[in-house]
Amino acid sequence: MSRIEHILPCQNQLGEGPVWSAEEQALYWVDIVGKSYARYYPETGKHEVVQVGIEIGVLAQRANGGLVMATRDGLAFWDEERRELEYLARPHGNKPTMRFNDGAVDSAGRFWAGSMSEKTPPEDGTLYRLDPDGTVHEMEFGVGCSNGIDWSPNDKIMYYTDSEKRHIYAYDFDAATGSISNRRIFVDTSAEAGAPDGLTVDSEGYIWSARWNGAKVVRYAPDGSIDRMIEVPVLQPSSCAFGGKDLDELYITSAAQAEGIRVKYPLSGDLFRLKTEVRGRLPHKFGA
Repeated sequence: MSRIEHILPCQNQLGEGPVWSAEEQALYWVDIVGKSYARYYPETGKHEVVQVGIEIGVLAQRANGGLVMATRDGLAFWDEERRELEYLARPHGNKPTMRFNDGAVDSAGRFWAGSMSEKTPPEDGTLYRLDPDGTVHEMEFGVGCSNGIDWSPNDKIMYYTDSEKRHIYAYDFDAATGSISNRRIFVDTSAEAGAPDGLTVDSEGYIWSARWNGAKVVRYAPDGSIDRMIEVPVLQPSSCAFGGKDLDELYITSAAQAEGIRVKYPLSGDLFRLKTEVRGRLPHKFGA
């Protein structure tokens, strides 16, 4: 395996949610605090930043073009040409201390995104599911800090991170109905440095989890054991996603969310890449 590459000095405040576009051969991700998203084309080095004007917890591509987003206020389509959000639902209502944070699209084109509280101690967050027909479902409650979501290659297990509790959970997943059941702790990191953040599942069914405040990315086997740990030159790696023509390049976003963090970790907020010997899987698109 190659060493970590520092590929873009983007200096995000809270980089998160990388998503690979096969059609564009480009990586999308958000800067939550910067109220923007970015596109990076590895072959040319082109880097674009698009201001949205509100915190974006996560974005995904739509099957018929464009983007769907979970912002501070709710779930919305983004019209890049007009630079406008078209809200579909505001499920947590008018709660100024709540915002959306991270999510993913499942194999049936449903957009999963969770809310989190910015209060200390945090209020209860909720995991929501937006279906292609526009209906919103509450799927999990009592969430501390909603984070990375992905599914096993056979589509029978959903992995879901609560960073506040420092757990990655596993659920039985019904792809036909979108239901989840039988929650159990897949990984408990409470005795380790940092907290699990964004994650992705590779084609072999192994789970790659960014360790916030832990300066590493951890690859877990399907049984929850640690397969490997990859050190990164930032304290707050936030998420990871596979990209590249062969889907064998792991892109890692990061943040600078601690006072003076760039004194010790000057690359905080930048984008990194790791060439791997395994392949990832293309992300699904929202089916509307």
